[in-house]
Amino acid sequence: MVYEPGGQLQHVYFPTTAVVSLRCVMESGQSLETSGVGNEGLVGISLFMGGDTTPSSAVVNTAGHAYRMDRGLLKREFHRAGALQNLFLRYTQALITQIAQTAVCNRHHSIDQQLCRWLLLTIDRIPESELIITQELIASLLGVRREGITQAAGKLQQAGYIRYRRGHISVLNRSGLASRSCECYAIVKNETRRLLSASQP
Repeated sequence: MVYEPGGQLQHVYFPTTAVVSLRCVMESGQSLETSGVGNEGLVGISLFMGGDTTPSSAVVNTAGHAYRMDRGLLKREFHRAGALQNLFLRYTQALITQIAQTAVCNRHHSIDQQLCRWLLLTIDRIPESELIITQELIASLLGVRREGITQAAGKLQQAGYIRYRRGHISVLNRSGLASRSCECYAIVKNETRRLLSASQP
């Protein structure tokens, strides 16, 4: 757990090989992933967007490394209004795109398409093509029944796109997954690339 709902944020995190899940948590204890953060971004935008707390939680989904920066240092650097502020604001726009696209995807696309989108976005953020994660956790992140994920993963394995064994998913064919995914994957990926391009002013 990187931070819990309502908790005071003390640090911002820059994942390098880890993937962090940003989740909305209901009173019932159920949660749903609104976005993921990996080596393209940072965890803790509330610290420079005007609030020191957030109603969501941040949980590490894929173990790995991250850099951590103290809130005071982050705020001082952000308020210099230089290149770092510009980059952070562009990343925030990319994150908003991801959150909005996730909401659309969860409402309008099949579980098979949602799983492909989620796998592709997650694999893009880590150095390997293998995830250590259970189907139950993926179902929780997507807000669907575990049986739906089991069926969708079975189809992808039969097609030769992934290999699944207890708690491990290996992506064997990215282009195959992309062909089964909805447009949401490409929209998020392309917008993130556009906004974080080194050629941006």
